[in-house]
Amino acid sequence: MPPVVFNDIEALKTAAGRELPTTDWLTVTQDRINKFADTTEDRQWIHIDLERARKESPYSATIAHGFLTLSLLSHLVKQSVGVHGVRMAVNYGLNRVRFPSAVRAGSRIRAHVKLDSVKELPDSVEATLGVLIEIEGGEKPGCVAEWLVRYYP
Repeated sequence: MPPVVFNDIEALKTAAGRELPTTDWLTVTQDRINKFADTTEDRQWIHIDLERARKESPYSATIAHGFLTLSLLSHLVKQSVGVHGVRMAVNYGLNRVRFPSAVRAGSRIRAHVKLDSVKELPDSVEATLGVLIEIEGGEKPGCVAEWLVRYYP
């Protein structure tokens, strides 16, 4: 499903409380996990050692870093919402993040997004996005986050 596109900040403000389109599926490959491990210097065996993970991990497989799953929010949310008529959008931060379930290597994930609120600021507007990262076939989400994005006209 294509993203919802707001032509300007005024249109964005009127959409507070709205569910936005669910994103496409994205496969979290072992290669992506390995590259993230290298980038962040977090090479814990549960992420990169397939043989050991099969034997010793409660997941019987390697898993993505929680921060890898979180870092994919930007990519995924772009598939759900776009705001035109702004100079820039800035990741302002997160109010709440949880990782209820591990994302196993090879799993497919997608985002469910809700525009929880839009707050007027002196030089921008701040959108609060509720994002749930679904794991295909999973009972619990891989990540649930409240993300703040500031849009500057």
